[in-house]
Amino acid sequence: MKRPGPLPPPARRPRPEEPVEEEGDAFAEPERGRLASILPFARRRGPAGSEEAVDEGDAPFERREESDASKGPFGVWRAERRRRKAERAEVRRFTARARRRRIIWLSSLGVLALLVAGTVGAAYSPLFAVERITVRGVSALDSEAVADALEGQLGRPYPLVDHDEIRSALIGFPVVETYSVESRPPHDLVVRIVERTPVAVVDTDAGFTTVDAAGVALRTTEQQPDGLPIAEVEGGLASEAFGAAGQVLRSLPADLAERVTAVRATSPEDVSFDLPDGGGVTIEWGSAEATAEKIDTLRAGFLAAPPETVSTYDVSSAGVLVVD
Repeated sequence: MKRPGPLPPPARRPRPEEPVEEEGDAFAEPERGRLASILPFARRRGPAGSEEAVDEGDAPFERREESDASKGPFGVWRAERRRRKAERAEVRRFTARARRRRIIWLSSLGVLALLVAGTVGAAYSPLFAVERITVRGVSALDSEAVADALEGQLGRPYPLVDHDEIRSALIGFPVVETYSVESRPPHDLVVRIVERTPVAVVDTDAGFTTVDAAGVALRTTEQQPDGLPIAEVEGGLASEAFGAAGQVLRSLPADLAERVTAVRATSPEDVSFDLPDGGGVTIEWGSAEATAEKIDTLRAGFLAAPPETVSTYDVSSAGVLVVD
């Protein structure tokens, strides 16, 4: 039997990197070169005859501009336009983060401005205007009379409430020592008043004038009010002697202060007052200093020597009791 001959070798296929010559390729070369100068990713022939990808990084602007410049005014304009476009693209790429931050900041500022404008506009609008005035903390005063004196604030938005007018209106009430104004949206205005505490009565030509510890006249009546001592002070209500006497009366405990029938003072260091205990007893108090210690000394004196047996307790020297 005859042995068969060897098989013919397979046909060699061209590799991808090897150029494949096609018919008419020589005629397409000029068109390919023109496209390579225009399109950023066109393909052109390499030195070895193979095609390679050419982008803007492979072909410098100078080479493309020279190629475009050789094609007349339109080519120059096209090269300049391509250059400006590339520069703008690079600027946008490197400033993207800054633009985002700027947009965020501007948006935040815009929202804040709208919030502030809305708040201010609402505060000055009739939505938050005073419609009711409530007076609290009064006992000697008539709350309705005080509210009527402040009616000029009705209808005003809270930021436009005139505190000077409120102060001027409350000055007409001598009993008012301090006050505070509180806004309670949407329509309430609360005025809290601290009244002066009467401590003594001064006998004048007009009658009996009730005064507080600062010597402020609160009211005048024909009859002496109950529970308040008669004040006999040299120099009048504006003197330092009365200031010391008023301070002593304010510092006494309630059970002792309500028993005082008269208070006297010739100077700030010479304050004395009377008690009805045992038919009448005088307390030589001295100055307004060391009040707590003097009170403890006086209470101890009441236990050691009852008021029925003495006429005077002298506690003007703190910690020392002299009984007469």
